[in-house]
Amino acid sequence: MTSDPHLFFAEVSLDIARGEFQSAINKLSTEGEGFPESYIFHLLFARASRGLMLYDKAALHLGLCCRIAPSNQVAWHELIEVKVMQSQHPAENHTPLFDPVADEFEKLSIALSGFAPPCSSECSDPTPMVEQKQPFPDDASIAVPTESLANLFIAQGAYKKAIRVYTSLIQLKPAKADQYRHSIDTILEKL
Repeated sequence: MTSDPHLFFAEVSLDIARGEFQSAINKLSTEGEGFPESYIFHLLFARASRGLMLYDKAALHLGLCCRIAPSNQVAWHELIEVKVMQSQHPAENHTPLFDPVADEFEKLSIALSGFAPPCSSECSDPTPMVEQKQPFPDDASIAVPTESLANLFIAQGAYKKAIRVYTSLIQLKPAKADQYRHSIDTILEKL
């Protein structure tokens, strides 16, 4: 049982205020045996149940509140409201309004039902080394140009690719444009 009932009820009230009705009911259900005659316990349980549109359960707990504290008008007013809602929404009495976990599982199930793994034409033979070492063409676009990549191309003797990287970097980083132009001039001297 909770060591301080006031803190427990404050925590449950906060859940209800945030609209976390299922969390409130879960907490109240685990501590229910410790508060069989507690007006606050039954009132909070009724409000959380009402939030989930479980009007039968809300009416039951509000009825207990009215029995425990017959002169307290709060429970009586809420009981009348729940009875009106119960008559207006009879089909919804036993179904929560929205369950985010079930909704997420439903979306995932729908997405996976149409999934088909891609057909693979690969075989178990590894790519021959000759094919692995083939460089990409000098005019191929470079998705992520970096200074490190340009330096790597210079070290490999792929000067046209290095110039291409520096040209892209001039557009991406105009503050360093003079430095990149100087690097291009240095490379052109090597050609």
